[in-house]
Amino acid sequence: MAVNFGSKRLVVGAHYGLRDWLSQRVTAGLMALFTVVLLAQLLLRKGPLGYDQWAGIFAAQWMKVFTFVIIVALLYHVWVGVRDIWMDYVKSAAVRLCLQIATLVWLVGCAGWAIQVLWRL
Repeated sequence: MAVNFGSKRLVVGAHYGLRDWLSQRVTAGLMALFTVVLLAQLLLRKGPLGYDQWAGIFAAQWMKVFTFVIIVALLYHVWVGVRDIWMDYVKSAAVRLCLQIATLVWLVGCAGWAIQVLWRL
């Protein structure tokens, strides 16, 4: 005699819950750290903030690399959040796919623009 406990619902979906939650927290932590570093550099500068001083903050190679890492973290953070919104609220698979592709194209464009700005300084 078989005993069946619990529901017999079919569990479907991507099951990214813990990984997405953790990636959102890690990327948010990195962005918070970047904000603290940037604010410290701004507050420790003497005189009014002009283009030369602003460019000087990002002139150091470590700051460029750190900023690049933050750009990647920000893009991944946005991707996870917006993708979850599309998966939760858009029921049509075709519309959801179009929205996800549009989001990716937009994020790649933002990444290119941000890196171009960063390396121009």
